[in-house]
Amino acid sequence: MTRWAAAAALMAVLAAESPTARAADWPPPVPIGLDAYRQWERWPRQRIGVRAHMRSTYDREGGNRTADASHFLYGERPDFNVALDVLGRGVLYFVRTNHWHGSPWHYEIDGVDHVVRESSTADPEHPVAGSTFEPAEVFPPPLAWTWSTTMGADLNWVPMPFERSLRLAYGRTHYGTGYYIFHQFAEDTPLTSKLRSFDFGVAPDPAVLDLIGRSGTDIAPVGIATAAANPTLEAGKPLTLFRLDGPATVRALKLTVPRDRARELSGARLRVTWDGRSEPSVDAPLALFFGAGLLHNRTGAEYLVKAFPVGIRYAGDLVHLDCYFPMPFFRGATVELVPPDGLDSPVTVRAEIRHEPFRDKPSSVGYFHATYRDHGGGQPGKDHVLLDTRGIEGSAVWSGSFVGTSFTFTDRGELGTLEGDPRFFLDDAKSPQAHGTGTEEWGGGGDYWGGRTMTLPFAGHPIGAPTPAEAREPDDLVHSAYRFLLADLFPFGRNARIQLEHGGTNDLAERYRTVTYWYGLPAASLVRTDVLEIGDERSERAHGYVSPDATAPQAVTSRREGLTDDAPETRMARQTRGTSEFTLEVDPRNHGVMLRRTLDRAPPNQRAAVSVADGDAAEPVWEPAGTWYLAGSNTAYHSFPPGELDPPAPVIVTADRRLAEDEFILPSRLTRGRSKIRVRVAFEPIDRSLLPGLATAPSAWSEIAYEAHGWVEPGFDASR
Repeated sequence: MTRWAAAAALMAVLAAESPTARAADWPPPVPIGLDAYRQWERWPRQRIGVRAHMRSTYDREGGNRTADASHFLYGERPDFNVALDVLGRGVLYFVRTNHWHGSPWHYEIDGVDHVVRESSTADPEHPVAGSTFEPAEVFPPPLAWTWSTTMGADLNWVPMPFERSLRLAYGRTHYGTGYYIFHQFAEDTPLTSKLRSFDFGVAPDPAVLDLIGRSGTDIAPVGIATAAANPTLEAGKPLTLFRLDGPATVRALKLTVPRDRARELSGARLRVTWDGRSEPSVDAPLALFFGAGLLHNRTGAEYLVKAFPVGIRYAGDLVHLDCYFPMPFFRGATVELVPPDGLDSPVTVRAEIRHEPFRDKPSSVGYFHATYRDHGGGQPGKDHVLLDTRGIEGSAVWSGSFVGTSFTFTDRGELGTLEGDPRFFLDDAKSPQAHGTGTEEWGGGGDYWGGRTMTLPFAGHPIGAPTPAEAREPDDLVHSAYRFLLADLFPFGRNARIQLEHGGTNDLAERYRTVTYWYGLPAASLVRTDVLEIGDERSERAHGYVSPDATAPQAVTSRREGLTDDAPETRMARQTRGTSEFTLEVDPRNHGVMLRRTLDRAPPNQRAAVSVADGDAAEPVWEPAGTWYLAGSNTAYHSFPPGELDPPAPVIVTADRRLAEDEFILPSRLTRGRSKIRVRVAFEPIDRSLLPGLATAPSAWSEIAYEAHGWVEPGFDASR
């Protein structure tokens, strides 16, 4: 009997003894679509059975060609240049483009093509400020903004669910840059509402628009427990603001400081320790924590930061710093303020905290974290690592969600460093699940915001002079940005590594200081249980690998897709145009299984029908699990015609980055209670050329390795 079979037997015994098994209240339902905004108090909840991805038009060769714009998977006609192509169930949560460039855009959801424009689309060479998306009622502020508000980008946070498929295509290719965040899940992932294909005839719920529109005001519940204090901060003496007993959830944390001392307090540290843990989970400079690099208000604006979860507001002689991230804890919380170095004299602050009882299972949420790093100028050729959860607070594993960043990216007004791409690696992935097009894009702007400042609910560039020549003092040369993730957060089940290039190829040495916001429990919710190495005779035999039409193992030597600082690897790969079968061990307590495939990206548009059977059965009974699909290949095309209205001018590019990873989610109905699963992947050919008129490149299903990762309830003891 395998260890997983033994666990299955034990689970059956426990279920027999307890008809009301704990599966009834775990995993927690996932807020989807507009529910992710309505139910924002569920921000800390574990997202079991969900995978998030960020795809973009980045330069596949690893450089920064035309600022990562206009790299397409394939084109079906001159006005349909595909940048995103996904099969399965999910929600498109965010789309960012540079100004109106690329519009009209095609949002093809479940096979129905919807054309979305911007009011500058009709005459793009004469754009008009105050532009809107069209249809405006479907994409209204504050969930959608255009370039004249954002200082350079068109941003769309309207959730767009899809039941079977999603494609996003550009009608024009001049400066066709963009990045897109979407979630995917199996058909039995517990959700707060039924997934239905996005209806382009229905405007977003006015209550959601009102909620997001209240950013910068007090959005936390009222009538709950409140504590306030007016303590004095002295040089060299950490100040305890609050001690709370749990279980509870902090819903508001506010500080008010004198305006004439605010700049001096920018470097004070906010520290929060949950449940007596050995290290604080929040330990960040005051200004960065609340969304700005400095408490320096060069223009005298009322709001330095007017974001949904945090705010910095100037009112007369005071500066108000407000935080509304829900922060659950189980036994106690300590909130401290550490004075900055060189505090001139004591300063009295006002502090307020509001909290409500916590009544969920501790395993259903995560502790709130704000992790600070001072990267200096960084290493040439190496990304800044904003967050690596492995080893934080002494734990090798964490499960939760990445929910945002606040960071400075220059102290000298050097904006060229903004060419750096964000890249996120989740759960031991070697290829990024998220790859963006640049730093100001991540912060919601475009073209470096033109040096101007802006603040929106989920993105902003709150400080910095437009040019160094316009700086009146050194603080004016410091620039910072923020990006918060609510509906478009990134769940992880074991670890997360959040990285950011500094410059287009990690070639600039501006000083970066970063705060990364995330929720996490020090226990895994996604556990790898098995791996099949293709081309390894022993591994193939142990896993019952059978693929009659597959090629013999062939060595593939290449670099990894989405990386810039890696060396070539050699892996053994097979290709098939038939069917492969193999058996993987899984934890029978699982709530669904994620399959991760390592593959050769050279064959285009790899698609296969997936079926699953009980791996312990003498004769497998196959049940369909869906279609596994990865659009495009390491060969794409770049099209950046000189004029806005010029037709595409495609240049075919083949990147030396053939090694990649891809993921597929199996529903729990096919995996739970089983110690082994038998998996069948049956190749499905796609008759598609890279561009109209080109010959169709032969495709195949590529196999280098398969891994099984099962979602489980984190083994977390809140009493310790």
